[in-house]
Amino acid sequence: MTVKELIDKNIFQLVNEGENLNQEITDPYCCDLLSVAMGKAPRGAVWVTVMANMNTLAVAALTDVACIILAEGVLPDEQTVNKAKEQGITVLAAGEPVFETSLQIYQLLNA
Repeated sequence: MTVKELIDKNIFQLVNEGENLNQEITDPYCCDLLSVAMGKAPRGAVWVTVMANMNTLAVAALTDVACIILAEGVLPDEQTVNKAKEQGITVLAAGEPVFETSLQIYQLLNA
């Protein structure tokens, strides 16, 4: 499944459509500690977190995750959205907790 295919499912709210729409998604990755995510987030993963700030975007760019899903109804501020646009990072939002959101991604990838 690509980032574009995930967006097209309309399961999650689109916050910003990035530039990597054809990137293949490898798996879900859950982490709210940025330093851990920086060292362990796999390339191509959907990173599910509640951290909605500029530092999250920096870690996403460093790790080359496919996209970020902000869980639990968390939304980024306008400055963070503008930075996501500038950096071409896809950001989605979900109302569900981190685990349930990650499980949805896992099920989509393994259907």
